[in-house]
Amino acid sequence: MSEVAEAKGPKVPPSYPPKSPPPQKKPVEAPRPQPTTKPQSATGLAPRLVVTGRRTRVLTFRAEPWAARKAAGQAALAVAAWDYPHLDEHDFLKAVHGLVQAAVTSGGKRVSLHLADQDAKILVMVLEHQGGNNGGGEERTLTDLARLRTVDACGTHTDHDGHAWWALLDAAPRPKRALP
Repeated sequence: MSEVAEAKGPKVPPSYPPKSPPPQKKPVEAPRPQPTTKPQSATGLAPRLVVTGRRTRVLTFRAEPWAARKAAGQAALAVAAWDYPHLDEHDFLKAVHGLVQAAVTSGGKRVSLHLADQDAKILVMVLEHQGGNNGGGEERTLTDLARLRTVDACGTHTDHDGHAWWALLDAAPRPKRALP
């Protein structure tokens, strides 16, 4: 047996600590640039839409002639899930269609429809995402929206994100008028 142990050679303990390659040096990453100033609108303030604590839905479409009809249908399905049984569907569809159509005709390649609700009111806002456009034809769109029975307010604004059209619709049941 001793001959077999000698044939393998003497047992030598491994050297501690074991040799390992040195860690690779990572190049130092430059700090990310921070914006020096926030973009400002003509009024001096940077308007931002902040929606918290509400149900919301955002739908996007290519700015094509069919977008207004498709947006109205998808918006109606989204709002139907919010359970407003007394919402005037005709006014809602007409408002969405008009706002999206105004955004499509103003130019740009993409239109987004933003829906939000709170206290039996539904906000419909459409962005055309191409800064610099003045949103031509908005006077007629706003006049048509203001004539709708359930539209409480409507308007437009332009900032660095593009041009936006919006309408606030009342989804609560209207009290019945007493007949004279």
